[in-house]
Amino acid sequence: MDKRTLGDTGFSIAPIVFGGNVFGWTVDEKTSFALLDAFVDHGFNAIDTADSYSIWAPGNSGGESETIIGNWLKARPGMRDRVVIFTKVASDLGKPGQKGLSAKWITEEVENSLSRLNVDSIDLYFSHWMDPDTPQEETLGAYDRLVRDGKVKAIGASNHDADYLAKALKISAEQGLPAYQVVQPEYNLYDRDAFEGPLCNLCQESGLGVVTYFSLASGFLSGKYRSKADLGQSARGSRVEKYLDARGLAILDALDLASQNYSATPAEIALAWLIAKKGVTAPIASATKPAHLDSFVKAVELKLSDEDMQALDAAGAA
Repeated sequence: MDKRTLGDTGFSIAPIVFGGNVFGWTVDEKTSFALLDAFVDHGFNAIDTADSYSIWAPGNSGGESETIIGNWLKARPGMRDRVVIFTKVASDLGKPGQKGLSAKWITEEVENSLSRLNVDSIDLYFSHWMDPDTPQEETLGAYDRLVRDGKVKAIGASNHDADYLAKALKISAEQGLPAYQVVQPEYNLYDRDAFEGPLCNLCQESGLGVVTYFSLASGFLSGKYRSKADLGQSARGSRVEKYLDARGLAILDALDLASQNYSATPAEIALAWLIAKKGVTAPIASATKPAHLDSFVKAVELKLSDEDMQALDAAGAA
């Protein structure tokens, strides 16, 4: 499978990243191992997680996803060299001081992530959220020390707007600190405002890699949620209701039409649209069944026509 250059990180990744938010939530460790094995066997190589995954699940406290990935790596000798691992810091873990981008917390939490992941170095470490209470110089200075110590190879910014990111890049350039090399925005056929426009332009001007999350709008773009009656089909159903408006249904109609044209599923078309979008390196997508991974391969192989790209663009336009 052809790989794409991920900004200036030195890493090359396949055009879909595995979203590890499901590990320890909707799939157990045994199933997670099987999915990761199949993911790599299909030719993919990038896995995304965070220290907070999956704290929202009953009984979880955060770190479950990293732990499962770490156990998988430990059980698969030689696998570490075949995959690129993304994780994140900054989400609120529910205890005093365990959130944000202070140097103290980053320095402490990176050790926890390294331990859970069973790795000596994190390939790509993201600031999960903007932290207005911490100077960006402090955050970038902490990353500088981690890069120098070999604990982190590259850094990224998730959920950062264009102004905040531009200031960070300016600080890095002026003070000789590591610069964000990859951006992780929410972006899909429905949710477009956070990335399209200033942030997308800044990423392209600065040569940043872009990996999108909620690439299938929490499963809405799979087409299995067509009415409120469908929301009980999965644990994610409660996140989908907001998409059941006129624009969301128009997007589903456009996906259905393209699906017929390419003998593909709506999810495959939605991922293919993202893969083809200028400025996007790879969408992040989760899988809970082996069939989902077969769909990843189909999405990568799909080449949507200009006409179909335009039709999808128009359906999802705000």
